Amino acid sequence: MLVPLQSRAPQAFWTAGSDTMTADANAELERARRFRDAALPYLDDVFALARYLLHSAADAEDATQECYLRALRHFDSYHGPAMKPWLLAILRNVCNAEFIRRGKADLPAAEADDGPDAAGAPLWQEPPASPEALLLRHQDDAAIRRLVAALPLPFREAIVLREVNELSYQQIAEVAGVPVGTVMSRLARARAMLRSAWNATESAPQTVSGNTP
Repeated sequence: MLVPLQSRAPQAFWTAGSDTMTADANAELERARRFRDAALPYLDDVFALARYLLHSAADAEDATQECYLRALRHFDSYHGPAMKPWLLAILRNVCNAEFIRRGKADLPAAEADDGPDAAGAPLWQEPPASPEALLLRHQDDAAIRRLVAALPLPFREAIVLREVNELSYQQIAEVAGVPVGTVMSRLARARAMLRSAWNATESAPQTVSGNTP
């Protein structure tokens, strides 16, 4: 009578295997816990950028989930920069992949990028809060969201990263993969376009409900 192969193996082999599996499971749980503690506080920031870039809450939820899955997959290799810019950079890649899938072309870089002096401030100087920042933070969310959503993608991305996600110029440059001067240029043009759109909205005649005489 043949003895089953597994019964021939020393008991210590199976015990060691079980211990290894337990250790691996514990290590994975610890890794997941560290990732959750580090990344979860920035979930709203990631979703906000996705929502502005993709124009759809459902698509933003999908992109945010994919962002966090990718981040968890590569968490062992993460050694900086700060967690929030790292997550937003991953989210940006997810959104760009979605744009490619949809066949949507981005604004050409030559059209989006001016020289480093376009923002009118030295590279090391962070300006005070702009009127556009106050608009984004204090005016009607739906109205401002529509105005920001109408901006071309590079400018929309820059102003959301700056005024909504509150990243520094250097962090935006790292997320977008462009020089700091390009970030300043995009922000200057985004603010000008947003200011112009807001002024046009404010000066537009208001519709009066009811019958007109």
